[in-house]
Amino acid sequence: MGRMFGTDGVRGVAGKELTIGLATQLGQAGAYVLTKERAHKPTIIVGCDTRISGNMLASALMAGICSVGANAIFVGVMPTPAIAYLTRKHKVDAGAVISASHNPMEFNGIKFFNGEGYKLSDSLEDEIEELITSGRELKLPTGSDIGTVEYRFDMSREYIDFMKKTVPVDLRGMKIVIDCAEGAAYETSVITLQELGAELVAIHTDPDGTNINANCGSTHMQELQARVVYEKAALGLAFDGDADRMLAVDENGRIVDGDQVMAICANYMKEKGTLKDDTVVVTVMTNLGFTLMGEREGLHIEKTKVGDRYVLENMLENGYNLGGEQSGHVIFLDDNTTGDGLLSALHLLEVMKATGKRLSELAAVMEVLPQALVNAKVPNHKKESFMEYPEIAGAIEELEAKFAGEGRVLIRPSGTEPLVRVMIEGKDQKQIEDEAKKLAKLITKTML
Repeated sequence: MGRMFGTDGVRGVAGKELTIGLATQLGQAGAYVLTKERAHKPTIIVGCDTRISGNMLASALMAGICSVGANAIFVGVMPTPAIAYLTRKHKVDAGAVISASHNPMEFNGIKFFNGEGYKLSDSLEDEIEELITSGRELKLPTGSDIGTVEYRFDMSREYIDFMKKTVPVDLRGMKIVIDCAEGAAYETSVITLQELGAELVAIHTDPDGTNINANCGSTHMQELQARVVYEKAALGLAFDGDADRMLAVDENGRIVDGDQVMAICANYMKEKGTLKDDTVVVTVMTNLGFTLMGEREGLHIEKTKVGDRYVLENMLENGYNLGGEQSGHVIFLDDNTTGDGLLSALHLLEVMKATGKRLSELAAVMEVLPQALVNAKVPNHKKESFMEYPEIAGAIEELEAKFAGEGRVLIRPSGTEPLVRVMIEGKDQKQIEDEAKKLAKLITKTML
C-alpha cells in the first residue's frame, strides 16, 4: 500500500476508497495528533466544497473529532483558503477541508491545516497515518468530555470582508466574467467582486452536488473563453472546485495561466518594492518561458518539486512572499497561508487598474513556450515505480537525448490521482504532443 496522504491530503472515490470509516479515523487521528499537547479542550473548524458526499464525510470526520474529546465548528460550503483564514482568525487549534479540488465529483478528499493555517508537513501527516494503520487504540472520553459540534453558516461573510480589506481595488466600470465551477466559490467570489463594484457576469454558480468541475471551471476553460469575447468583457476568471486556484482569460479569449499571473504580479510587486528578495518560488513544471522572463526582468526564480506544499515550504524557509504553480495555485504569503483563487484574482485586477493596461498587454511580459502534458493512467500503487520498468526508462532516456538543448522532458507521478504525468517542452507543438502521447501510451500499456 502506498502513502495514504498525497500532495494535497487524502483522496479517493467517496464511499469506496474514502469511506465514512476512514473519514472517522482521520477525524480521530487528526484531532489527536494536532491537539495532543493542548491543555484546553481543542477546536477544529471544518468546511467542504459542494460535492454530494461532502456532508456525509463531514459528519463522519466530525464524529471522529468529537470522539477523542475535541470540538468541531462546521461552516458548510467554504473555499479552502477561507478555512485557512478562519482557522487563524479565530485562533482555533486546526482546520479541516473536505474537498477533491479540481477532481470529478465522485472523488473527495480530506486535508488539514494546523493552528497557523498552514497545510501539514509530511512528518505530521505520517504521524496521523501511522496512528491509523497501526491499529493503536486511543483512549476515548465519555460523558461531558466528549466533543461537540457547533454549526456556523455565517462565516463566509468574514472571509468576504477579509478579501475586500486585503485588496480594496475599485472595480467600478470593469466588466468581468467569472466561472465558479459549480464549486466552493459560487457565493464568496460573486459577492466580493460585486461589492467591489464590478459589472459581473457569473456562470456555473448553481451547484447541485453532482456538477462540480463538470465541463467548467479552471480545468475546462472553453466556455469562459467564448463568453468573455461575447460579453466584450475586460477579462474572465475561472476557479476550481475548492477555489484555491484561479486561471484568467484575457479580453481576446486567450488563457492566462498561473505562470503568467505570477509573472504579472511579480513584476508589479518588484516595481513597488514589495517582492521579498525579488524572488518567486515555482515548481519544476513551470514553463521555461517563466525562467527566461525572470532572467530578463531581474527576478530570481527558485524551483521546487511539484506540489504547492513544497512551494510553501521553500517560501517559509527563505522568507519569500510570492510563489505558485502553472495550474493557478498562487500563494501571496503576506495575505494568506495557502493558495487562494479569489485573492489571486484581486491582485491581478489590482495590477490592471493600477497600470491601466489590458490583460493581454500585461501577459505579454512572458512568452509561453510550447508545452505538452499528457496523463498516463496507471494503478495507483504502482505510479511511483515507473522508472523500474526498463522499457519505460529507456524510452525516457531516448526522449531526453532528443530534446536536449531545445527543450526538456519531465515525467512524474501525480500526487493526488492514479496517473503518471508526461510533460515535454520544445519548439514544435505537434512534435512534442505526438511524443508525449506516445510515451504516455507506453507507460499505461507497460504498467497495467
